Amino acid sequence: MAKQLQVRLVAVEEKVWSGEAEMLVARTTEGDLGVLPGHAPLLGQLAEPGQVRIKLAGGEQITYDVAGGFLSVDESGVTVLAESATPAAAAQSR
Repeated sequence: MAKQLQVRLVAVEEKVWSGEAEMLVARTTEGDLGVLPGHAPLLGQLAEPGQVRIKLAGGEQITYDVAGGFLSVDESGVTVLAESATPAAAAQSR
């Protein structure tokens, strides 16, 4: 089994999603950013409007529309702190 990435998606007032994933893709002010296990540490500002896609083992994907905030990658995984995060329409998920 491939190494997993620990992901935490947090909105200002609540933890939205937490768990293991194969990859996270987020839209930042610098462009789309893909994070895999072992990614170098970084801090990025989320673009507005933005979207975070969490790719799970087995091909499932969870997508959230986010507003404001940032993402942080460190040795423990990736944390996305958004002002708001809501599940994206099912038609947008792949």
